[in-house]
Amino acid sequence: MTKSTETDTTIDSASFESIARLTYNESGLQLATEKKSMIQSRLRHRLRALDLEDFKQYTALVCSDSGRDERKHMISALTTNVSHFFREAHHFDILTNNLENNLIPRLKSGGAVRIWSAGCSNGQEAFSIAMTLLELLPDAEKYNVRILATDIDSKVVRHAQAARYSDRLTSGIPDRFLNKFFVKDVIDEEKIYTATNCLTNLVSFKELNLLGNWPMKQKMDVIFCRNVVIYFDLETQNALWPRFHQSLNSDGHLFLGHSERIADPQLAGFRTDGPTTYRPL
Repeated sequence: MTKSTETDTTIDSASFESIARLTYNESGLQLATEKKSMIQSRLRHRLRALDLEDFKQYTALVCSDSGRDERKHMISALTTNVSHFFREAHHFDILTNNLENNLIPRLKSGGAVRIWSAGCSNGQEAFSIAMTLLELLPDAEKYNVRILATDIDSKVVRHAQAARYSDRLTSGIPDRFLNKFFVKDVIDEEKIYTATNCLTNLVSFKELNLLGNWPMKQKMDVIFCRNVVIYFDLETQNALWPRFHQSLNSDGHLFLGHSERIADPQLAGFRTDGPTTYRPL
């Protein structure tokens, strides 16, 4: 029998609906019908990897109890992981002001600071936070400060843990930071930048589904959750806001992406404090 052909790997409507429903339940990610061809394209390599002939077989597997591991691969394939260093600079201006006036004085007086990059993708956001902190407090590692960076996609978490970036991924890093916090290598004629220990020692990368349990015991002073909830429907977003509120210290900051908003901040326990910036009431 001839193995998978182009026709074999055309997703049928029933399989698409099952995968869309499963993806929503697992991760909150909405798969619109008009994205059917894109979903098909992104998952075809999973059929090949598993030696499956069509999407009916794939759907049967991924929806079964034995498909738990494959569901992670599926979510990884369907998730858009686009990030940049120092993306949305105004948030880092607010972070700098908060560090200078509140968080660093607290650290120097013996207190603790916790920052969370939720939906960290390949780690650019978390390392941007670390560079911002180190510019103001070069010996930050000596203090009780930690940056937690999480993502649902185990593949990008591993990439972030490696802390290695090609030249094209380092756009946005000021030259002084690139020279100070990264080591440059040339591999196969391509420039590769690896974060130094002073950065990596401040950041812990973990796999975490925002719709699942959050194991963190300490409250956060800053939460970055940018360009994540845009993929969630209003119901899922409204379920997240109280959880973020509960996870923040009373004087903390929540940063969302440029096209994301809390529909009713007061109802969720927040007030606006700048562009897509929120603080607990």
